[in-house]
Amino acid sequence: MFLTRKHISRRTALKGLGATIALPLLDSMIPVRTAFAQSSAGRAASRARLVCIEQVHGAAGCSEYGMTQNFWSPAVTGRKFDLGKGSLSSLEPFRKHLTIVSNTDTRMAEASQPAEVGGDHFRSSAVMYTHVRPKLTEGSDVHVGTSMDQLYVQKFGQDTPIPSMQLSIEPVDQSGGCAYGYACVYTDTISWAAPDEPLPMIRDPRMVFEQLFGAGGTPEQRAERRATDRSILDMLTVQMADLRRALGPADRQRLDQYTTDLRQIEQRIARVEARNMSGEPRELPGAPAGVPDSFDEHVKLMFDLQVLAFMSDTTRVFSFKFGRDASGRVYPLSGVDSGFHNASHHGAAEERIRQFSEINKYHVSLLPYFLEKLQGVTEGDSNLLEKTLVVYGSPMANGNLHNHRNCPLLLLGHGAGLTGNLHVRPTESTPMANVMLTLLHRLGVDDQKTFGDSTAEFSFEPNELP
Repeated sequence: MFLTRKHISRRTALKGLGATIALPLLDSMIPVRTAFAQSSAGRAASRARLVCIEQVHGAAGCSEYGMTQNFWSPAVTGRKFDLGKGSLSSLEPFRKHLTIVSNTDTRMAEASQPAEVGGDHFRSSAVMYTHVRPKLTEGSDVHVGTSMDQLYVQKFGQDTPIPSMQLSIEPVDQSGGCAYGYACVYTDTISWAAPDEPLPMIRDPRMVFEQLFGAGGTPEQRAERRATDRSILDMLTVQMADLRRALGPADRQRLDQYTTDLRQIEQRIARVEARNMSGEPRELPGAPAGVPDSFDEHVKLMFDLQVLAFMSDTTRVFSFKFGRDASGRVYPLSGVDSGFHNASHHGAAEERIRQFSEINKYHVSLLPYFLEKLQGVTEGDSNLLEKTLVVYGSPMANGNLHNHRNCPLLLLGHGAGLTGNLHVRPTESTPMANVMLTLLHRLGVDDQKTFGDSTAEFSFEPNELP
């Protein structure tokens, strides 16, 4: 409890020259004799966090052979499903937070006229969270739809200092036309503030860190701080000491853990930059210095930054693009030496489908890292995983055929009131947009009547079917 018997605002931040550090939720932010749920801080904490992740190229389990092997979707629906050794096996420890949705379609990514044939890779990402068919254009007159994450932001995003952030792992900074008559921006982002307003995605963890924690000042000041190996926290020493003296033991411990995590992430980014500027050959020669060559390291850094943002309530919404369509990236930790795009074009050969499944498995195996971090953050009477909805999927199904029927989709966390430990398989031709419309309603965007090509609400009732 704050020693003066006064509470501090949830929006209290420590400010120094070129630095602004928002604070995690502290007991001192709850007024004396006020129930947590009834306090302004408690009401803010109850608002769901939303993370929309896109993976490209579909999944091996969506091929004809992959479905017989249950590489993605389990054989049984309901609550008694078995993840086996397929692409989702790493999520077994989090099955009570896992909802698998099988057999939904992203038909707006399909060609609707002869001129669109062949352009699946170059319109799919624009469809993933809008479910609207992109206008065929290579110019600036792009048009698709407002994405799910931004509809949530329009309703609740103004409550936080940063309404939302858009992150990517692959380079997504091309301009002009890409292929088959489509502007590159359709491939470069999954987040649309309006049908004609794509939001740029950030690839460099350093840029994410400095946006979140206000590491402003001039470029020269920022360069000097990094060159002298000073932490952003070193600019706030006096303010931090004053705050700690005013807090009780539990709050001091929570604050210390938060600042320790923040400093460790900052140090990891600095090590990546030092390694990449050492003159040694890079695996990603054109990438910014702050971008790790390791896919694994890059994704985990981005996940850690998202957790810090959620802890401090700096933003509650992220969109996160794991890959770029037609990417030839190789993932050594998957055990497969074939490039990503090439692996997705397996020619229906069983061994190559198995290899593609291993790449899918590797990508999914990074999610438990994020889930564990969220679960480890206590906030009020719960933890962040209970309050977060992570949507993970692809707008493509069988990458070998470039089709968009029976696309992979996972929901993680309880942020939309999902029960978890559930596999749902709706009837054929169900739009994935139905799922997203229902999730928006569960998140509080209840005035949204339709979404993309939605046709109805989606039922998350367990249906125990073989």
